[in-house]
Amino acid sequence: MIRSEVLGCGAYLPERIVTNEELARRLDTSDEWIVARTGIRERRIAAEGEKTSDLALRASEAALQAAGVSVDEVDLIVLATATPDYTFPSTATTVQAGLGMYHGAAFDVQAVCSGFVYALSIADNFIRAGQTGTALVIGAETFSRILDWNDRGTCVLFGDGAGAVVLRAAEGAGNSSDRGILSTHLHSDGRHRDLLYVDGGPSATQSVGHLRMEGREVFKHAVTNLAAVVNEALIANGLDADDIDWLVPHQANQRILDGTARKLGVSPTKVVSTVARHANTSAASVPLALAEAVGDGRIKRGDLLLLEAMGGGFTWGAGLVRW
Repeated sequence: MIRSEVLGCGAYLPERIVTNEELARRLDTSDEWIVARTGIRERRIAAEGEKTSDLALRASEAALQAAGVSVDEVDLIVLATATPDYTFPSTATTVQAGLGMYHGAAFDVQAVCSGFVYALSIADNFIRAGQTGTALVIGAETFSRILDWNDRGTCVLFGDGAGAVVLRAAEGAGNSSDRGILSTHLHSDGRHRDLLYVDGGPSATQSVGHLRMEGREVFKHAVTNLAAVVNEALIANGLDADDIDWLVPHQANQRILDGTARKLGVSPTKVVSTVARHANTSAASVPLALAEAVGDGRIKRGDLLLLEAMGGGFTWGAGLVRW
């Protein structure tokens, strides 16, 4: 069986750090209020003129270096983002040009916070089908550009960043001991659009708009849907929660991370959490968390990782990966 092995990962965060205390000076909120409800203490914000493609390019360069792969070897770029540089061309093609890659294909995927899992699944299927040999999968966002900075219920939750992984085709035995992506599982339900959305767009309003969210309702759906899709991935591979070495979740809210872990019976010590320092970086959050845990040595070769995320749409998904 052809598997998609993860050869390396990389990340990039903008330089500017915005703390809860800074937000509290201009909003009716406090560090204590934000931490108690979200676990977030600070977030990174892109500089003026710093675009999603700039963040994605830096993360991609780091991933390629970590993987020991040259740009000439990559024949597919799949970039997940809800905050592209422009309506078109795709942000992926901008990154492609920035890398000096003049062959292959590059395109964007829009599944909001689930975007990286969706992009990973797409690239994995290209590799399994024999249509590509080496792929670069990116999650990158500048959510600061679509926030209403007067809405304390949403603007405190999000930040900017980018993460990337390099995948390559490899032979596996076809069982759960194989290295690489074992399976991916994607879902969506458009009936819940009004619980998490942006109130603008080229066709609807001819504007960018701002993010709007019904936080309590999103929380309830998130814990239920994420636990279900994680169980789906485990059952598909004949595994159970005890086999997971690391849960690498979308970093939306520490309470969601804790609730999902409890529902699955996974120890909190096995959950990679970066939400306190990164906030919710949407499609970038899973690869950012992955890059951190690989970089500090927590994730080791042979470890079983469960990646999961849920975002606006609603969309949600999971991927089971043997490192």
